[in-house]
Amino acid sequence: MNDIRSLSHSKWRCKYHIVFAPKYRRQVIYKKLKADIGRILRELCERKGVNIVEAEC
Repeated sequence: MNDIRSLSHSKWRCKYHIVFAPKYRRQVIYKKLKADIGRILRELCERKGVNIVEAEC
C-alpha cells in the first residue's frame, strides 16, 4: 500500500470512518433506501478517487 502522502516535514495516511444513521431508524424505510444510499456513496467515492476499504449495512 503506497497511499502515504508527504510534505517536507510530515507524512500521513488519511482514512475516514463514516456512519450513516437516519433520524428514524425504521427497518422498512431503511431497507428500501439501502441500495440507493450504497450506489450514491460509491459514485461519490469514485468521483473523488476514494477507495472504499470496507462497507456494512
